[in-house]
Amino acid sequence: MNMILQCGVLFAFLALGELTVWLTGVTVPSSIIGMLLLAMSLQFGVVKLNQVEKMADFLVHNLGFFFVPAGVGLMSCLGLLASEWLPIVGAMVVSTAVIMIVTGHVHQIVRRRMRQHHNVHKQS
Repeated sequence: MNMILQCGVLFAFLALGELTVWLTGVTVPSSIIGMLLLAMSLQFGVVKLNQVEKMADFLVHNLGFFFVPAGVGLMSCLGLLASEWLPIVGAMVVSTAVIMIVTGHVHQIVRRRMRQHHNVHKQS
């Protein structure tokens, strides 16, 4: 499947996400809903991996490019960043620590359960 058709499939799921938000009024970003719909479609075989793989690989390999507009937008707010640097850095440090702690605990729980599951099946 060529890249244009693969792009069309990805945009179709983005449009489905937009339609879902418009119809339901949920506050979840439409791109997230579209991504979840695509993941479910891939899982259930509605969409085959080869129908989106090349375009998805291209987008992932060029992901850094999509952060350029955000970086330019930040540059226009340098005055605000300079005057509020302490709360911003504090929020970054605290949120990073919380994410690391939660991720570590979740990882330990999952490993423990997987080990228990493996031991149960090994004994049977």
